Order: sequence, then C-alpha cells, then structure tokens
Amino acid sequence: MNLPKLNPDQIKKLSLSVIGFVFLLYVYFTFFLGPLNKSHQATEAAIVDRQRKIDTSKGEMSKAANLERQAKDATSRFSALKALSPEGAPIAWFPPRIKTLFADQKIDKAVARLESATTPKEAELAGWTKYNWLIELPQTDYASLGQAVAALENTEPLLCITKLSIHPVPDQPQFQQAAIAASTVIEKQ
Repeated sequence: MNLPKLNPDQIKKLSLSVIGFVFLLYVYFTFFLGPLNKSHQATEAAIVDRQRKIDTSKGEMSKAANLERQAKDATSRFSALKALSPEGAPIAWFPPRIKTLFADQKIDKAVARLESATTPKEAELAGWTKYNWLIELPQTDYASLGQAVAALENTEPLLCITKLSIHPVPDQPQFQQAAIAASTVIEKQ
C-alpha cells in the first residue's frame, strides 16, 4: 500500500486531531459515562433496598392482619367466657350448677364446696379470681362418673380438674365414692 507523503503542516493537523480525539474520549468516559454508571449503580442499589423494604412491609402487613384476626378471636372467646359466669357470687351459683350437671348424668347427691379463693399473681388477670372447689360424689358407678367428668370438662371451659379420687363403697361393691378437686377462674363482679 502506498501512502501519500504528508507535509509537516498536515502532520501537525493529524496529530492535533488524534490528541483532540483522545481528549474527547477522555472527557466522554470521565465526565459523561462515569457519572452515568455511578448513577445507574446507585439506582440499582436503591431499587434493591426498596424491594427489600417492600418485602419486609408485606411480611409485617400479613403479621398485622394475623394479629388482628387473633385479637378478634380472643375478644369473642373472652366475651363468651364472660357470659358463662352469671351475676352474683360464685358460691351462690356454682354448686347448684354442678349439682344439676351431675343429676343430668344420673348421679344424685353431688355436693360442691368452696375450698379457697385466690387472686392470680399475673397482672393481666387482676380482674379475675381463682376458686378451688371440692366436688364430692358419695355414690356413683364408673361409667356414670366417666360421662359426668367428660360433661363437666366440656360444659365448664374455665374449670380444671386437679385431682380425682375414687374409693369403693364398703357395703355396696358396685358403687364408688368420688372426690373431684377442681379449680376455676371467674371474673370478679
């Protein structure tokens, strides 16, 4: 290939053009493309951060919705449990209720006595009282007793049987004597 000979003036122009082109490239990459890349990286980092915050917020929103549902359920259960406690002192209505429950199960002569009443230590239960009862059944059979205990636990949701004692009746082997120690929590009136 034959290249034409360049005179010194053309060489100066060509070298100034090459220097100008290199300077132009330098200016383009330093002042235009560099800040653009930094801005792009910062925007991508901001997008990732926002997406993380959105995901966290979605999790918090589902937790809040679940907590709200649990609060509604707890409020309705609390109202239902409150409705189970009639007006007046428990000593006036609890023993007859127990006697009726056992009479419905064909166990006569059920006697419920109050052993003690205490206030729970938990601050959340300051408006409630724990009553310890002794329920005596002087004559029953195992099948009736089992059904009666199941009925007692199913109809009195705040009642907890703490002790069950069963002894044979000495002169009637087909019958047993039973004593049930139970505790219940009742709202103060």
